[in-house]
Amino acid sequence: MVRRTFVQAPFSRLPTVWGATPDEVDRRYPCDEGMHGDRLVRAVSVGAEPGTVFAWLGNLRAAPYSYDWFDNFGRRSPRRLLTHLGDLAPGQRVMTIFEVDSVEPGRSVTISMTSRPGRALFGAVRVTYAVTPADRGCRLVAVLRFASSGTRLDATRRWVMAWGDLLMMRKQLLTLRDLSEGS
Repeated sequence: MVRRTFVQAPFSRLPTVWGATPDEVDRRYPCDEGMHGDRLVRAVSVGAEPGTVFAWLGNLRAAPYSYDWFDNFGRRSPRRLLTHLGDLAPGQRVMTIFEVDSVEPGRSVTISMTSRPGRALFGAVRVTYAVTPADRGCRLVAVLRFASSGTRLDATRRWVMAWGDLLMMRKQLLTLRDLSEGS
C-alpha cells in the first residue's frame, strides 16, 4: 500500500493542530456549541468511502483504537467491523469514559466525557469526529474541546493534555484509516 503525505500544520501549530487543512481548522463542528476553551484539531486522509469510515467510528463503542496496551487495558481493539453494535445513537457509551451526544448519520458523531474519574482528571471534554468526502476517499477530522477554568494549574494541565492527546489521537486516526482502507 502506498503511503500518502499528510497535510501537516507547521510545527508552530503543534500540539493544537495536526494533519488538518486551514479550512478544517476554521470550520465549526458540533463540539464547538456551548464549549469555550482550548480547541484541538487532528485529521487524516482516508482512501475509503465515507460510509466505511463512519462505520468504523461505530466501533469506538468497543475500543479506543489507540495504544491498546495503555488505553484498552492490553486488549487489542477489534480488527473487524462490529455490526452487532447497530447504529450510533445518543446515550451510548464510547471508549469507556465518553457518551454519544449527537449523531449526523454518515457525517459526524459528537461525544462528551461522562465518567467521574475522567472528568476529574481531564475536565469537561467534547469531541466531534467528522467524515467528509474528498478526492480518492474522504477526510476524517477529530475536533476536541476542553473547558478552561483559567487558572495557571489548569493551563499547565491542558498543555500536557494537548501533547498527550496528539500522540493518542494520531495513533487512533491512523489505525481507523488503515482499517477503513482494508475493509
